[in-house]
Amino acid sequence: MNTHTLHDMRGEPVPVWSEDVTRIPYWVYKNQTVHQHEQEKIFAGPTWNYLCLDAEIPNRGDFRTTLVGEMPAIVVRGADDEIYAFENRCAHRGALIALEDGGNAEDFTCVYHAWRYDLEGNLKGVAFQNGVNGQGGMADSFCMEAHGPRKLRTAVVCGLIFGSLDEDVPPIEEYLGDEILSRIERVLCKPVQVIGRFKQMLPNNWKLYFENVKDSYHASLLHVFFTTFRINRLSQRGGVIVSETGAHHVSYSIIDQAEKASAEYDTEKLRSDKDGYVLADPSMLDGKDEFNDGVTLQILSVFPGFVLQQIQNSLAIRQVLPKGMESTELNWTYIGFADDTPELRKMRLKQSNLIGAAGFVSMEDGAVGGFVQRGVACASDEKAIVEMGGAGTESVNYRATETSVRGFWKAYRTYMGF
Repeated sequence: MNTHTLHDMRGEPVPVWSEDVTRIPYWVYKNQTVHQHEQEKIFAGPTWNYLCLDAEIPNRGDFRTTLVGEMPAIVVRGADDEIYAFENRCAHRGALIALEDGGNAEDFTCVYHAWRYDLEGNLKGVAFQNGVNGQGGMADSFCMEAHGPRKLRTAVVCGLIFGSLDEDVPPIEEYLGDEILSRIERVLCKPVQVIGRFKQMLPNNWKLYFENVKDSYHASLLHVFFTTFRINRLSQRGGVIVSETGAHHVSYSIIDQAEKASAEYDTEKLRSDKDGYVLADPSMLDGKDEFNDGVTLQILSVFPGFVLQQIQNSLAIRQVLPKGMESTELNWTYIGFADDTPELRKMRLKQSNLIGAAGFVSMEDGAVGGFVQRGVACASDEKAIVEMGGAGTESVNYRATETSVRGFWKAYRTYMGF
């Protein structure tokens, strides 16, 4: 077997990725050394990681705790109204500095030994630094400025706060590219409010979920609700936009109200094409064309773990985080606009039942990644086939394709050096 220069925990070489992005080796979801290098090369590399919403920390001292890959972090609005982010790790013994999900603070004090940090992450106080009764304490040579958690660069786009540990990461606008940025601006066009949030744990590697987000091919096959109620069918107008690097994508579709059936779906005899089902409350699917372009579904991803969703009038942000090799944390944040009418806010809340762990549309996504993780348990030498729509990673004006999945792997291999 050909081998890569990486080695696993036992010193064994990691298999080489010898083929192109139409063949995905299953060891990439299962190898501990690969997982460790992802933390260094991707999450701590020259990428922008989503941290939180600007609207979640509106006032001086407001903070949220979050993660960059597996590294805990704090995002805070400083006394100067600027946004700061730093590792949530005390320089003394490594304990978490902030324990809550969020709040407001004048500064941060580690509960373990009371070392104190300002809102920019600078060490400002050491308990009993000069000892007690003239005994003990830190050496005179101890310099607080030389100790502290790692700090992140921050950038704000349309109220989204991103952070990076890499000094050479390109500006966020360049990182995203014009097409992806314009599609973010399309949705996040005015001030937002958080209307709900929850956390979902998935029994699979983080890459399986992020692939799934980019996979327009599966949506009307796996999700019975999508197809039954004509929310998303591949026969509808739409397309897939892939950034030049392959890292980011947008998939979108437009409901054709005149469409009653699709010959392609009838021929395939799919489990996801069910007639005769009705909703007890059909108003859940009532919608408003908020963005005046007819697009009723847009899924946008930013590498390595950000998703912006518009399904009808349900708007949400998903943060995809690795939790070991075979577990993923998925943080959902439902949003509306500050100027929502009561009727529109009610519509958003109703439609929030479409997504999430028990959502009519997306509950299957919480299971199917685990099906793959279990299915490839003894198939490290085998490969997935990703050839729908060809072998390229270009944007297309249809959705029966895996172009954005191949784009993800193109970017992944670049960052990892495969």
